[in-house]
Amino acid sequence: MTSTSSETRPFSSADLGTVVVLPWSGENADGVDIPHLLVCSLGNAEGGPEVTSAAVERLLTDNGLPVGRELVDGIARPSLPVGLLVVAGQAVLTMPRLNVQCTVPPQWLEAVEARGFAYLIFTTRAWTGAEPGETVDPDALAEFVNADETLDAAAHIVLPARSLRA
Repeated sequence: MTSTSSETRPFSSADLGTVVVLPWSGENADGVDIPHLLVCSLGNAEGGPEVTSAAVERLLTDNGLPVGRELVDGIARPSLPVGLLVVAGQAVLTMPRLNVQCTVPPQWLEAVEARGFAYLIFTTRAWTGAEPGETVDPDALAEFVNADETLDAAAHIVLPARSLRA
């Protein structure tokens, strides 16, 4: 007879697989772009997409970020353990057990300067169709980001953008 262990597996950053950050901005009803960041795994950890999905969900919930469509206002919650630093054309996302960064386009930088924040979508859904270091087709990005499976499996956070001031 076999039994399933009910113990929680210890968190291992290797279970996240390759984590990617993709920036884009889009016009809002007020005519000013909103800067977005998508963070997801490529599902390529040992054990595949199921392991990466569970690891991302654990990372998010351990940091007080609900998975679902609930919006977390990081501006109103300065103690939130997630931060966004924008410096030298880079967006740097920091949280306990994960630091990731990406190069952002000028339009994104203009939008974050105008708004003072970025909208973060950190999904537990692995994007198994993407390749590390490859250019992402805008239509493929839109299809992945707008899918209910992606949005329902994501933490949604409005993050204030910090910068280094001289």
